[in-house]
Amino acid sequence: VDLSQLLSNQCNPILVSSEGRYVWCATSCVVTGHSDGRVTATGRDVQTGVHSGEGHGTLAGAFRAAATGRLPDPLMLTAPQYNLWIECCYWPTQFAVLEYAKKVLEHGMPPGVIMIDTNWALHYGSFEFNRTRFPDPSAMTSELHRMGFKVMLWVTPFVSPDSITFRYAEAKNFLVKGPEGETGVCRWWDGYSALLDTLNPNAVRWFEEGLEGLTAIGVDGFKMDGGDPEYFAQITGQGIPESLEYTEAFAALGLRYGLVEYRACWKQAGTHLVQRLCDKNHAWDSSGLASLIPNGIAQGISGYAFGCPDMIGGGQYSDFYEVGTLEPHLDVDQELFVRYAQVSALFPMMQFSLAPWRVLDAEHLEACVEAANLHAELGEHILGLAKHAAETGEPILRCMEYVFPHQGYAEVQDQFMLGSCVLVAPIATRGSAARTVRVPPGSWEGRGAASHLPRVQGPADVEVEAPVGAEGTAVEMTRLIWFSKREE
Repeated sequence: VDLSQLLSNQCNPILVSSEGRYVWCATSCVVTGHSDGRVTATGRDVQTGVHSGEGHGTLAGAFRAAATGRLPDPLMLTAPQYNLWIECCYWPTQFAVLEYAKKVLEHGMPPGVIMIDTNWALHYGSFEFNRTRFPDPSAMTSELHRMGFKVMLWVTPFVSPDSITFRYAEAKNFLVKGPEGETGVCRWWDGYSALLDTLNPNAVRWFEEGLEGLTAIGVDGFKMDGGDPEYFAQITGQGIPESLEYTEAFAALGLRYGLVEYRACWKQAGTHLVQRLCDKNHAWDSSGLASLIPNGIAQGISGYAFGCPDMIGGGQYSDFYEVGTLEPHLDVDQELFVRYAQVSALFPMMQFSLAPWRVLDAEHLEACVEAANLHAELGEHILGLAKHAAETGEPILRCMEYVFPHQGYAEVQDQFMLGSCVLVAPIATRGSAARTVRVPPGSWEGRGAASHLPRVQGPADVEVEAPVGAEGTAVEMTRLIWFSKREE
């Protein structure tokens, strides 16, 4: 395992085991497991607890992060989030944002954080709204606040080279330079751009001043995207491990904000930064839905308690738009969309984008609204877990092994615990109308699709039905499968 490889997501240079053993390095390292049971770690500043007596005995004992005591803005946790990326793609407008927010409320979904994604600005690196698309951003944020939403904007360290912003930033030495001292340009998913030098305090202050100007007109926070080390490496000529300091510094930029989200991040575990999983495909396999629970578990035990799954239905735009022409081809698998919503519902956070009222029939829409409202109903419980996580570093979403160590749950990756008292077991396979739930020790009450099971004494394996589609006409049969622990 190369702990310097972010793979478009968060990476904390720590490896933990169900036996309470750990490997940690402040920079980056490669960890190798051998057939004879040995584990070797190659890198600088490697710390281990792999010998007898040095581990902590359980997974929970091994991973504890140095928590900072801060948590994200509570609205990120207590209500669904709404990101306009897939719904609007490269054409967000003030009208589209407000219409989306109105439709959320009209369809009985709770207001939450609404995120305006790419192309709201004049160009990359600009902190000014494109007034053709957003004629009065201050009025827009005021109206969204009136409706109960908070507003986030997508921002990146990229600067369009053919822009007034580039000319200013280059003159001030705010941009990353190549080996010969020249300002560099990298290729990323939206073309070619220069990069903010996140290691330059003056450049960082200029960037922060730009964000402050946006908060002055009612923007509440920022989706900080694109800090992946490979883009910095293109310019500096360094390797990925050497470029991670730029990524770490870009993540540190967000620490001053309560409402902030990252996708690519190096370290910063134990902080209040929201960490979203990278773009997932509109697919059932490990490129899409099947990856959410394993990835969410990995986030938690890596020290990223405030994790968010990718957008419901998938956040990979090429699944919904033709690459190159950007012509929409909305061939939505409605069953998949609902299962995405149900898997996400009891994550610490959930995030919609593609408008369910536009792409789903009435039955599937109702199931998604149900999932959104379930998250809101458990919002205070999730917030309580978040406060605990902020103080202790414990994950909110936990694998079974974390809560019930050494009882045979180490490899369970298709169900999870929300805290220690809520068991969540979504269906995440195409065409499945039922699943086996591994109920751990204790007395449990079935909820949602399992509500016909008022008392289950664990450990036990129980079969629960939860179909979606034409045959599952009753609303209760489209619900998520979950259990709450009964008071002893």
